[in-house]
Amino acid sequence: MIRKVFIAALLATFSIGSAMAQESCESKAVGKDGKALAGAAKTSFMKKCMATDCAAKAKSSDGKPLSGAAKKSFMTKCEKGG
Repeated sequence: MIRKVFIAALLATFSIGSAMAQESCESKAVGKDGKALAGAAKTSFMKKCMATDCAAKAKSSDGKPLSGAAKKSFMTKCEKGG
C-alpha cells in the first residue's frame, strides 16, 4: 500500500518536473538581442536545453544516476515531455 503511494508520488513528481523544464527552457529561449528565438534557432536551443535538464534529473529513487536502458528510457520520455 505504502509502496503504491510512493510510486504514484514519484511519477507525479516526474510529470510535474518535465512540465516545469519545458517552461524554463521556453523562457530561456531568448537571443542576445533580447528577442525570443524562432525557427531553427529555437528548435536547436530547446533540444539542447531539454537534454541538459533531463540529464540532471536522470536519477533513481535512491539518488544514484541512471545508466544503460533505464537512462535511455528516462531521457526519451523526459525530452518528449511525458
